[in-house]
Amino acid sequence: MRLVIDAGVAVEIALAGGNLGPLRGHDLVAPALLWSEAVSVLRELAYRGEIPADQALRAVELVDALPVAVASPRSAGSRAYGVAVALGWAKTYDAEYVAVAADLDATLVTRDARLAAGAARMVTVLAPADVPTT
Repeated sequence: MRLVIDAGVAVEIALAGGNLGPLRGHDLVAPALLWSEAVSVLRELAYRGEIPADQALRAVELVDALPVAVASPRSAGSRAYGVAVALGWAKTYDAEYVAVAADLDATLVTRDARLAAGAARMVTVLAPADVPTT
């Protein structure tokens, strides 16, 4: 099964030591912004003292090593813009994940309730725990 994962899922995997859990064995894909978003979240967690700095750094290394293909077509910007307009979103960051899932006829995997609610109008959406194991 082809799955588009968002940054929140990547962070969750990294903080779990790189354990893919139910995502193991699936074809994982993400827009290029996943890595910068995930690293930013990890830095913010460390900055606020929610996780130790060494744990954040290790998680960044694990994010970099995730077996996720980059889906970055030239039309990504205009496609994300259109998704954001269709879903009534002011920003296009989350729309990139939806656009990639729609373009690849893939399932979007997220724990973000707002993203899931909007994206479900355009693509199939699952929480990580709901992904069928292979």
